[in-house]
Amino acid sequence: MTSSTWPAHRIRREFIEFFLARGHTEVPSAPLVPKGDPTLLFTSAGMVQFKELYQHPVNLPYARATSVQKCLRAGDLESVGKTLRHHTFFEMLGNFSFGDYFKREAIEWAWEFVIQRLHLPPDKLSVSVFEDDDEAYAIWNREIGIPASKIVRLGRKDNFWGPVGKTGICGPCSEIYYDSGPERGCGKPTCATGCDCDRYLEFWNLVFPQFFFDEKGVYQPLEKPIIFTPICSTESWRRSSTWFPRGYR
Repeated sequence: MTSSTWPAHRIRREFIEFFLARGHTEVPSAPLVPKGDPTLLFTSAGMVQFKELYQHPVNLPYARATSVQKCLRAGDLESVGKTLRHHTFFEMLGNFSFGDYFKREAIEWAWEFVIQRLHLPPDKLSVSVFEDDDEAYAIWNREIGIPASKIVRLGRKDNFWGPVGKTGICGPCSEIYYDSGPERGCGKPTCATGCDCDRYLEFWNLVFPQFFFDEKGVYQPLEKPIIFTPICSTESWRRSSTWFPRGYR
């Protein structure tokens, strides 16, 4: 790297270009006030503008997408400014698959981008998987080469997404964490990947919606599992210089 810093616009372009090279269509950020969606006051995540494609994956304009979405959240205002993980207005980078690729590609590309594009040190990284997701665990461990000591299994509260309502699409998650050092930690003996303090910062969430939770309380496997993988806001990266070695702030 010739520059001592990475401005936000470079992070955006590195991310978008990485996924364009892998067959994704770049989709502009949707408005902060969602169009035709009475369930939300503001666009709070990158997947919001793609909800219809997830729910009805037929006659799709594209099978893979990538975006930098402007988001606004007001549900956790009491934590904004106190941690590195809570924001009001921010940008969320994401890649999405509508019945095309699934866990293996999502995991491989996330790791490739983090290591080869952002050059984050592997010894600072760890991952989590849903407690019953042996498939994701095997990909991280056997194919990516993450040692078992760096993979934690977390429960439904932390590593299972959805459904948003009483029924709907849902599935397990897998997250990538950066160890920002013991000085950022809570000091508890139990502090480890998944702790709510600022030491282990989850910055990439790989969401694997592979079920539909129906009215009978049954998780029906989707015929075409989908993917959305929001990566932490560029504002988070800018605020926490410990996320990157010098040259990657």
